[in-house]
Amino acid sequence: MDTATPAVTVALHDGASVIASSGQVDARRHGELLLPAVDRVLAEAGVKLDAVTGVVVGVGPGPYTGLRVGLVTAATFGSALAVPVHGVCTLDGLAYAAGQGGLEGPFAVATDARRKEVYWARYEDARTRTGEPAVDRPADIAEALAGLPVVGQGAVLYPEAFPDARGPEHVAAGALAALAAERLAAGQELLEPQPLYLRRPDAQVPKNYKVVTPK
Repeated sequence: MDTATPAVTVALHDGASVIASSGQVDARRHGELLLPAVDRVLAEAGVKLDAVTGVVVGVGPGPYTGLRVGLVTAATFGSALAVPVHGVCTLDGLAYAAGQGGLEGPFAVATDARRKEVYWARYEDARTRTGEPAVDRPADIAEALAGLPVVGQGAVLYPEAFPDARGPEHVAAGALAALAAERLAAGQELLEPQPLYLRRPDAQVPKNYKVVTPK
């Protein structure tokens, strides 16, 4: 599952292929949409939740509130089912999906970070990220990414900075699960299911907040 972008996306993978998936784009309803999506995917596959042997969750980067929904839900399922919970960088999932769609590297991935910024990373190919994800204004990285295709909603939102925008626009849990299954089969360690925020949340306690205590 992944809630790091406006897409609320869930998939069920059997270790070889995706057997059911769901995706809805709504940046304000992650908490409302995620669990029903899980129910739909399980129903489509004809299995119960207790058949799940592991959980993969996108760790971002992404906005604070939406990202937490997927991470907390994944942790809850992991605890309730006593199964491992693995993290995968959301940008890696987009890069992998782009590769499955025929895009060859090098290229970049950029998602909407709001505040007129993007979360982004550069890739040598669909499976190989070069460097850590970052958050920047599109104009500040346009020169560094000049000539490269850029995958994701960030490219669509800022065509003046990223003229060669490519799909997919949003991450799909099926790609995230397939990438995780591939890495696990190769004996690679996945990320801890911890949020990759890259910056402070939008909602903060006011600086002049006055604490009132009872007399």
